[in-house]
Amino acid sequence: MANANLGGVPVLILKEGTQRTQGKDAQRVNMMAARAVSEAVRTTLGPKGMDKMLVDTLGDVTITNDGATILGEIELQHPAAKMMVEVAKTQDEEVGDGTTTSVVLAGELLKRAEELVEKNIHPTLIVQGYKKATDKTIDVLSKIAIPVLFEDDKMLQKIAYTAMNSKASAGVQDFFGNIAVKAVKQVTDRRGEGYVADIDYIQIVKKQGGSLTDSKLVFGVIVDKEIVHPGMPKTVDKARIALLDAPLEIEKTEFDAEIRINDPTQMRAFIDEEEKLLRDMVTKIKDSGANVVFCQKGMDDIAQHYLAKEGIVGIRRVKKSDMEKLQRATGAKIITNLDDLNHTDLGDAKVVKEEKYGEDKLTSVEGCKNPKAVSILIRGGLMRLVDEAERTLHDALCVVADVVEDGRVVAGGGAPELEAAKNLRDYASSVGGREQLAIEAFADALESIPRTLAENGGLDPIDILVELRSMHDKGEIWAGVDVLQGKTGNMLTAGVIEPIAVKLQAIKSAMEATSMILRIDDVIASAKGGGAPKMPPRPGEGGAGEFD
Repeated sequence: MANANLGGVPVLILKEGTQRTQGKDAQRVNMMAARAVSEAVRTTLGPKGMDKMLVDTLGDVTITNDGATILGEIELQHPAAKMMVEVAKTQDEEVGDGTTTSVVLAGELLKRAEELVEKNIHPTLIVQGYKKATDKTIDVLSKIAIPVLFEDDKMLQKIAYTAMNSKASAGVQDFFGNIAVKAVKQVTDRRGEGYVADIDYIQIVKKQGGSLTDSKLVFGVIVDKEIVHPGMPKTVDKARIALLDAPLEIEKTEFDAEIRINDPTQMRAFIDEEEKLLRDMVTKIKDSGANVVFCQKGMDDIAQHYLAKEGIVGIRRVKKSDMEKLQRATGAKIITNLDDLNHTDLGDAKVVKEEKYGEDKLTSVEGCKNPKAVSILIRGGLMRLVDEAERTLHDALCVVADVVEDGRVVAGGGAPELEAAKNLRDYASSVGGREQLAIEAFADALESIPRTLAENGGLDPIDILVELRSMHDKGEIWAGVDVLQGKTGNMLTAGVIEPIAVKLQAIKSAMEATSMILRIDDVIASAKGGGAPKMPPRPGEGGAGEFD
């Protein structure tokens, strides 16, 4: 930093070893760091995007082309680069898909902004121009969006297919798409005029073995626990299910107690009383009519024995989230006091059975009448393939849920971005001034999506963009890059459909991250470990930690 002299004595403001970058240097470094992250995921965009192999510090390997997973696994140091991770994380949490799009778009917006900063256009003006461009883009996309009915399974399957087309589940998109649509529609609730689809009630269980096509949708819940006692039946038809949030064991007191026993008969009476208490618990369960018990807490060995004698199946230490899913699936109520249990609190299922997959045992509750919670069992020959299939299915579930709730879609393949870019260029001339340049830069950034799709598909991006601009000028609003056919085409008739919610969130997240990075003109990094050793200043420069 520059010297601040008071009577010839430098005034130290910041701690020794603190690093400070100012002005255009700070902006340039921040933009470069954020763009480096964008470039890292750019090649994964689209149906012909490549995968990344990520190896963590323990040597665990993840192979994926999911933007949120890639950025979540990479350990980034630079604060501006971490903002790009936040963009992907927000996109994933809000709409579940479009993470790569949002990060690529943010990187491109920063690239265009950097060119404008070099032309001495103030960052605040660029941010204002970007904000106007974002509002106009949202307006354009909302006008061209196509409404989708809840009952239109065919359209919902196309949406799921599009989300999965770039993932490793090649060849099984139709199979997985069908599962995704059925699962989301099953857990959807009608609220007022609209629908709410909470995919937290769709449980995904992964087990290695078989192939991806051995995966299945269960209209019920799969609990990753085995039946507790070998004497219990492994299959129960017409199950009456009790859900207990109370232990089937004698609980220890919260305070220290001492029991003095003088002879063996007293000891026997003590043990008999414990047994009687546990037997009474089992009797209460039997009297309620339950033949299956899911217990969130522990289950004593003696209680297990009496349950087995009565032919009642017991599963213990079930997760709270699984208990809530069982409640929604079977219609049972979770009981916290065994004395309150009666037949009206029980749920129903066609069958409860223990199944073995490799070395693992699972208990599945199937055939519920109208379950508001379902499970998907994913199989696959490699565990890494199973993991990627889970990420793929998660994207499909999210996009179907987005459309069920929002009810609007647009075509994919870069078509909506190109249509928005065309409208932005017309709009920019009406704004005028320096903001016009920022709006035009935003339009150029939007075109990076079809350009990247073309590059990743091995096509010539310049030829493709020229052709697409011409088609959009003629009013073909759904003209986009058909990567699989290797040419341009109508993406709506090609069945490449995406939720408008994914597009809008990607644009908003990218713009907000870009604005935040652009407005930073000073980076002050604290000294690490008590301050780095101070280097002597070069002639004519102040030392680190001095303030002008």
